[in-house]
Amino acid sequence: MERRKLTIVIPAYNESKFIGRLLEKVLAVELSQFDLDKEVIVIDDRSTDCTADVVRAFENVVLHRHRRNTGKGGAVKTGVKHATGDYLIIQDADLEYDPNDYVQMIRALLTEECGAVYGSRYLKYPGRGKLINLFGGKHRGQSWRAYIGGQTLSFAGVVFTGRYLTDTVTALKLFRREVIEPLELQTNGFELDHEISAKILAQGCSIKEVPISYFPRSKGEGKKIGLRDWFVAIKTFYRYRNG
Repeated sequence: MERRKLTIVIPAYNESKFIGRLLEKVLAVELSQFDLDKEVIVIDDRSTDCTADVVRAFENVVLHRHRRNTGKGGAVKTGVKHATGDYLIIQDADLEYDPNDYVQMIRALLTEECGAVYGSRYLKYPGRGKLINLFGGKHRGQSWRAYIGGQTLSFAGVVFTGRYLTDTVTALKLFRREVIEPLELQTNGFELDHEISAKILAQGCSIKEVPISYFPRSKGEGKKIGLRDWFVAIKTFYRYRNG
């Protein structure tokens, strides 16, 4: 019987400083307890640095390069297209998110009746205080603009989808392949996160959230999302609220 597989999709743009260490962490994650193999796919979205060269040094990683820059969403769509795993996780190319959190996310997906698991930066681990860090759970090093922007998008999600997610913009999302593969995804920027969430929820598919680690970086360290993306996210939630 063929073993099941987890595909890790990593969109990357000018991440040569971080992606090597990230890939080491991803490849080191132990999934034998779930009897899962790993497929790692990096989509270089027309980087102008040596991101692709760093990735090529890893023989167990598949690299796809865009001829032109399409945006994070465009890179994710390429990754989904080439994924062959039974499950698919989207992982940012920087070190803000810890690949070791895959374990608890996979456990939740396999034990819960859900089609997707989102790693939430604003849920606390059991036994560490209140369950949700609303308006008091900003991570050290995370800007107030980023934190408030994320929280307001959570409330926008309630308005347009009827479901409250503590972290709609998390860059660690896990899906069953049969849930994400059929989606006819349209957007190419950071707003793809909200298109995916809106379409999944519109189909009646449930999303489970689990707490994860988070190590925020600043604009100076390469963080790319900005204020314009907040407005686009609101528009995207509205546009795809019915699927």
